[in-house]
Amino acid sequence: MFFSLATVFYVVFFNVYMYEIQLNSFVRRIDQAHSIKAIIKSSGAHLSRIGRSRNWRIRGSRSQFEFIIAHAQRAEESSWRWVIESLINTFPKPDLAELVDMVRNNPAITHQQLIAETECTLIEARKAFDIAWED
Repeated sequence: MFFSLATVFYVVFFNVYMYEIQLNSFVRRIDQAHSIKAIIKSSGAHLSRIGRSRNWRIRGSRSQFEFIIAHAQRAEESSWRWVIESLINTFPKPDLAELVDMVRNNPAITHQQLIAETECTLIEARKAFDIAWED
């Protein structure tokens, strides 16, 4: 099984988290490479080859990665699945404070919706609801 390496670095100018993912043997492992490259380019993320190797790197913000994920999933190309999973696995799980903020910003959200959106556990969701409703 192949794993991609994900690194997070911080851009100070705009206070935006930028993510970097290494995609090993990117072009060889997917069909219709030109199509997914076009999706990545249209998102504004930067796709580059690492030296003269077969490995590639994607750099971009969370919103750019979400754009790529949404458009790649709509294409329903099975060979792109590992790229989509690599992008999804890049994002860190939200901490308790972020979960509480989500509940406060959307009081109509249910436990199951919070779990589905953030992939947190039921215990974490309940703690977030308890803290948000204490005030």
